[in-house]
Amino acid sequence: MNFCSHCGSAVDLQIPEGDHLPRHICGDCGVIHYQNPKMVAGCIPEWQGRILLCRRAIKPRYGLWTIPAGFMENGETLEQAAKRETDEEACAKVEIAGLYALYNLPHVNQVYVIFRGQLVDGSFAPGLESLETELFEKSEIPWHEIAFPVVTRALERYFDDRLGQKYTPFIDTIAPRH
Repeated sequence: MNFCSHCGSAVDLQIPEGDHLPRHICGDCGVIHYQNPKMVAGCIPEWQGRILLCRRAIKPRYGLWTIPAGFMENGETLEQAAKRETDEEACAKVEIAGLYALYNLPHVNQVYVIFRGQLVDGSFAPGLESLETELFEKSEIPWHEIAFPVVTRALERYFDDRLGQKYTPFIDTIAPRH
């Protein structure tokens, strides 16, 4: 960050009084600009035992498969964001069945919140950010073409949990790939 979004003056990286981390501070108006992790909300949509996945039409990871998920917008709840992303990416309506997972991704400053969901009527189609959408049985999922490690981990655990029909919400941390 080079300039204050409040007044347009140059900012300096300093540790504010009473803080312990460097922040961008405007020398003219005094505004402290905090940079915090981005929230990603998503859903594992299910229909008749199959999982709906989207093949990405955008970077990063163009052409690979993922669950419908994306960054939250201001003014919406996590559940609203997961429903909106499912509608935008898969043209599908989903009923949220419950919170499933929270993943910390500190290396990219993100927190993923994933819900379980049921498609309302079974209809879906590629949205603007998807090349295609498809329902998969566990054995049909293109595991080697999954876009993000967080999606692979969530789906693997989801299928394990589905065997016992017990979906206990959990928290995990994804480390960077080397």
